[in-house]
Amino acid sequence: MVVEFVDPRSESAIEPHTYDLAVVLEPGITVGLLANGFPDSVAFLDAVADAIAELRPEIGFFRYNKGDASAIANDAMLGDIEGACAAVVAAYGH
Repeated sequence: MVVEFVDPRSESAIEPHTYDLAVVLEPGITVGLLANGFPDSVAFLDAVADAIAELRPEIGFFRYNKGDASAIANDAMLGDIEGACAAVVAAYGH
């Protein structure tokens, strides 16, 4: 018996392109870590911070947590992030 695996994805109608947004991680830069409230989202972002810090120990981090995966980040939180961080990693976990 032969098992054949079929990729269910179709070809994209949109031409792929390079993501243009980037931040140079200069010494002293602060990166925001935004957890959305799913279980383990904070732990995942802590691991992301550890990985970045291992390569770039001079980078700082601010942690944010929506606390509820069904809620949107409110204007006050987004304003805090924008004022304090040069980049943000947003993530969720399960």
